[in-house]
Amino acid sequence: MSTLRVVNETRGAVVGSRVRVADRFWSRLRGFLGRPQPSPGEGLLLTPCDGVHMFGVRFPLDVVFLTEDGTVVHLVEGLRPWQRTSRVTHARAVLEVPVGTLGRTGTMVGDRLGWDDLEFATPLARRSA
Repeated sequence: MSTLRVVNETRGAVVGSRVRVADRFWSRLRGFLGRPQPSPGEGLLLTPCDGVHMFGVRFPLDVVFLTEDGTVVHLVEGLRPWQRTSRVTHARAVLEVPVGTLGRTGTMVGDRLGWDDLEFATPLARRSA
């Protein structure tokens, strides 16, 4: 699983310095299930993805829905265990980060997120599952 750095290019803030990319069926399905609560700077980018659930996850997360070009189309702050989101039209990926990250970075709908240190051209490109 590759790791990248995610920056809110609109606000000039680092959203995650150690974000893992879950771009395979099993890594997306597992997400944070059975994993420890992420530390500040950690996160998970699920792609392709347009909705998430917290079934079996023991801690809340901030959730960012992104289009293919990294535009934020929906936010959920503090999604709690055993909750789920609705599917978000136009979302191509979901970024899950520790609670408080969105407030700390000022991330809002319409902002543009960028990433670097990738093994492939774009994390939102469909790869074989």
